[in-house]
Amino acid sequence: MNNFHDGTPKHPIRGEESRLQKLMMDMLVEADVKVNGGRPWDIELLGAKVPERVFSLGSVGLGEAYMDGDWQAERLDEFFTRVLRARLDRQVQPLRLAFHALRTRLLNRQNLKRAWKVGEVHYDLGNEFYEAMLDPRMTYTCGYWDGASNLAQAQEAKLEMICRKLQLKPGMRLLDIGCGWGSLMAYAAERHGVHCVGVTISKEQTAWAQNRYAHLPLEFRLQDYRTINERFDRIASVGMFEHVGRKNHRTFMQVAHRCLADDGLFLLHTIGKNQRDSATDPWIDKYIFPNGDLPSIGQIGDAADDLFVVEDLHNFGSDYDKTLMAWHANFEASWPQFKDQLGERFYRMWTYYLLSCAGAFRARDIQLWQWVLSKQGITGGYKRPDSPGREAAASLRLANAPKGR
Repeated sequence: MNNFHDGTPKHPIRGEESRLQKLMMDMLVEADVKVNGGRPWDIELLGAKVPERVFSLGSVGLGEAYMDGDWQAERLDEFFTRVLRARLDRQVQPLRLAFHALRTRLLNRQNLKRAWKVGEVHYDLGNEFYEAMLDPRMTYTCGYWDGASNLAQAQEAKLEMICRKLQLKPGMRLLDIGCGWGSLMAYAAERHGVHCVGVTISKEQTAWAQNRYAHLPLEFRLQDYRTINERFDRIASVGMFEHVGRKNHRTFMQVAHRCLADDGLFLLHTIGKNQRDSATDPWIDKYIFPNGDLPSIGQIGDAADDLFVVEDLHNFGSDYDKTLMAWHANFEASWPQFKDQLGERFYRMWTYYLLSCAGAFRARDIQLWQWVLSKQGITGGYKRPDSPGREAAASLRLANAPKGR
């Protein structure tokens, strides 16, 4: 196994185990992970003071040590699956991380000024980079794999499912809060005949989408969601609520409520956590999504209280595991064209991000929800539409079935 992507290995540390290394080994046994073992999910120590960094800095120390090349696991996704299933992350809570948790609870880290930081740090990384990693429609959210056999099919199935859940009809106006590169807007316009307005805080996304979809009835705005004040037949927000922050959940719902027609539908697609009071992972916050804050079901419910009727709640978080693994495969395949520009440390950082998140979804440590909300309740009730992916797969099997004589 190569310990660095360029094939230059480091050598595992030898000699007498330190007290912290022994403690780390004993903890990892609970997750069926061995230090310097031979299985794909075992951790190989390649530099000094990895245990010290983990016990003093928690997830930040673990992630930074990986970025520095001080430890390796052949299957990083499986390593994290086992660690998170055993809840070892809850056993390592350094005192210095308590300040991070306190900031998350007390401060509004997603106010009008700070909200733009994630666009600059993450989404403005470069359109060419994301084009190489994502599907042809540039959809940077969880695909829907029921009946799908590849990433492009899973993303189209997800987009079609959203359109069906929203019951889109030709001529409607759709607002997409956090529109990304415009994949939902373009799909909805092309397949369902709607007019769309999308807002994003990424300059790169806005410019790319305006250029690609100039022929469609789409309007892309570089705008914070809090400043929107006009009516739409339907609203969607796909993969943006994770950046809203608990201090702004209610404001977000109030904006959606004032912008939605009285007989409209609002679809909220978001990653979520299982525990209300937990803080954002500090490594993810520092290196990937600054000021992010995953909501819990209770927090979303509190924010929607007396504003919306919850018509449907759909959890397909296990599909994010498959989506992240597909993104990682694309990232690996395209890395040679970005290696000189981004460097080895970025490679290890991005690998750690994609595979640790895949492991988290596989362990069911985090979830993916789609909520369908209405302002006054659907008369007679709301019925979730059938899976478009399974429907398409069944049609394909029927078309390819042997014909009778």
